[in-house]
Amino acid sequence: MTFAQVKNPEEVDFTLPGDHEATKANVGQGGKDQPFEVYVGCAKWNKQDLKGFYPRGVKDELTYYASQFNSIELNATFYSSPSAEQVRTWREKTPADFKFYPKINNSISHFKRLINVQDKVTEFCDAISNFEDKLGMVFLQVHDNFKPKDIDRLELFVNDFPKALPLAVELRNNEWFSDPESNRRVFELFKTHNVTPIIVDTAGRRDLLHMHLINPTAFVRYVGANHPSDYSRLDGWVERIGEWREMGLQSLHFFVHQNIEKESPLLSKYFIEKINNKFNLNLPVPQMGQQGNLF
Repeated sequence: MTFAQVKNPEEVDFTLPGDHEATKANVGQGGKDQPFEVYVGCAKWNKQDLKGFYPRGVKDELTYYASQFNSIELNATFYSSPSAEQVRTWREKTPADFKFYPKINNSISHFKRLINVQDKVTEFCDAISNFEDKLGMVFLQVHDNFKPKDIDRLELFVNDFPKALPLAVELRNNEWFSDPESNRRVFELFKTHNVTPIIVDTAGRRDLLHMHLINPTAFVRYVGANHPSDYSRLDGWVERIGEWREMGLQSLHFFVHQNIEKESPLLSKYFIEKINNKFNLNLPVPQMGQQGNLF
């Protein structure tokens, strides 16, 4: 992921902003005494991107990946809509508690920009519904230049989206967050339809780090900058998630990328160990090789 990549990450202020005013009230709808559901994973499972992750001789990358993580942010579906048969094949290769988070195809989000997409949405949803109980969330990522002036398209899309499938949305234009009226309108839309707003943490776009939750669920897409600060940034997230958990957060979906995919499994391992320790969880921890590399 090269989105919002910067040349000098050490010059970026990675301090997490304060919570949105509504976050405390919305997270508080949950309860800190309730079970804490946590899914952490990478964006891809292929060897080309996750270099050094697979041991020699691994023939099926997904089967091995799913033995190390409990979830995957499925970016592949953004570029190519899967068939129902392909989805069933993926589902059958993974353990019972594994979750997939497919990204809506770019023909819907970027090329048609949510205009006259009913047939394509139906086709996509019919296919990914074959994940059955292994479907985490479906997520829509709109184009950087998709702005509040386009909200009528977003409202129609959200209103018509199949309610049986949990939906998350990533907005990539700052006008959604900087303009009070646009901010109010879009988050009311999400709250009305129980759509999870995705929080994006990446070096070059701190203006997108909105920290707005509409219910006791957080969906975070974390993009490392291929810099030592990637780890300290994760420490900050562990602390923030701890604060949300005290408020009543019940569900966390956290996916790790890098601008240049080199250490996403290592970053994920670091984060999982921190989360397990802080919340007394038992998430699967990816195995380490003798040289400190994942294998």
